[in-house]
Amino acid sequence: MAQQPFIVGNWKMNGTRPLLAEARAIDRGAGRRSGVRVALAPPFTLVMAMAEALGEVAVGGQDCHAAPSGAHTGDVSAPMLVDAGAQFVILGHSERRADHGETDEQVRAKADAAIEAGLSIIVCVGETEAQRDAGDAEGVVAAQLEGSLPAALPEGASELTVAYEPVWAIGTGRVPAVADVSAMHARIRQELVTRYGEAGADVAILYGGSVNAANAAELLAVPEVGGALVGGASLTADSFLAIVLAAGADQD
Repeated sequence: MAQQPFIVGNWKMNGTRPLLAEARAIDRGAGRRSGVRVALAPPFTLVMAMAEALGEVAVGGQDCHAAPSGAHTGDVSAPMLVDAGAQFVILGHSERRADHGETDEQVRAKADAAIEAGLSIIVCVGETEAQRDAGDAEGVVAAQLEGSLPAALPEGASELTVAYEPVWAIGTGRVPAVADVSAMHARIRQELVTRYGEAGADVAILYGGSVNAANAAELLAVPEVGGALVGGASLTADSFLAIVLAAGADQD
């Protein structure tokens, strides 16, 4: 890989303060894998505590509002995340799109707001099982990229990451065939270069969806897979660091 592998843990709606012990263990382990970038996105309630507790692992949010402040009960803005110590934010996750009806246009507005606030962004895309079965997977993902990504690349390609997460693979234990992962990541790269020119070749593309210690090495070896967005396996240091170790195997 041209860039350091990027392994991101998404804790989703899991974790209270006692789970910070696992985050600290992940931080210690990540410090011994200097060839891998590691990040965690805990629930909003733990962002500040985790940011204060960790030194090697980047800490981010799982979503943000497009407005910097206002009458939006229950929402958190990008400047608030920055104030809590966040360095990045995950946007457009399929669970947000499905559970909250988020559109590509809303995801793009959030991306623009996050960049304006100084956060790096991870924009998620992915098809449903029905869309894949219909042969529409690449077209669906290309359309999501078109609608969700910021019009201009943030300063430095590392400020933008794309995560491909097939909806039907998230939390199910099912993983696409390596050939399908390769084809989709190649299409995403093509779309990034078309949109951003040569700079699009430097944007990291992560794979997400039932990534674990057993399949991480194979998935991370696929061309254009620059890392992983990990769900349940990121909640414990043992399982998450095994993925980090797999990412760094060819860095030694």
